[in-house]
Amino acid sequence: MKNIVAFFDIDGTLYREGLIAEVFKKLIKYEIISGERWHNEVRPEYERWDKRQGNYDNYLLKMAGIYLEAIKGLHKYQVEFIAKNVIDQKGDRVYTYTRDRIKWHKEQGHKVITISGSPIELVKEMSLKHGFDDYRGTIYSMNESEIYTGEVIPMWDSVNKQKAIEELVLKYNIDLNNSYAYGDTSGDFSMFQMIKYPVCVNPTRELINKVIEDEEVRKKINVIVERKDVIYNISPENLNLMMW
Repeated sequence: MKNIVAFFDIDGTLYREGLIAEVFKKLIKYEIISGERWHNEVRPEYERWDKRQGNYDNYLLKMAGIYLEAIKGLHKYQVEFIAKNVIDQKGDRVYTYTRDRIKWHKEQGHKVITISGSPIELVKEMSLKHGFDDYRGTIYSMNESEIYTGEVIPMWDSVNKQKAIEELVLKYNIDLNNSYAYGDTSGDFSMFQMIKYPVCVNPTRELINKVIEDEEVRKKINVIVERKDVIYNISPENLNLMMW
């Protein structure tokens, strides 16, 4: 018998921001990343996004690039320690809608799996906290001594998320024709193409554009926007209303 699975992105879908931002702050606190790098490199991207003049993904990718440089030469236990602290302190800062959907899927007997662009160490801790059955995240490579090498295997793009699902289908005998996916950026679009019940949660403009351009995905999409303590469900025929 095949399994029904719900695939969840984390950043912006479950967690209300980007986990990479939280670990970035910790690395500054522990003086692994200098405060100047935040002020000179990351803050301008953040401010462009905050003023709605820039792209949120550019802000996250800027931090991811500096993170990659910063952990090179660190030992695995150092990053795992920081990741555990981040999730212990911030792991409950999630969207009500997504948290409730995880609970609902478990009640239906579905497997819940997270596929996230965040570092695998953070994804692991978030997965344990919220009861996911399995997880995939961005892998920052280590040598035999468990020292980070500065190389990365990303999981923030559509291509690698598709590969992850294909691997998980074989591992868990998944019925994609009855499964679900939740995401918020264009990196999640391949998940939406592969499964029957895709859900955009607080989607970016880029993701909505992709959905509008793909008739098959548009027909089956569900769009959820959570603001303050209100959850809005937007029907596919009203997607263009989100773009003005």
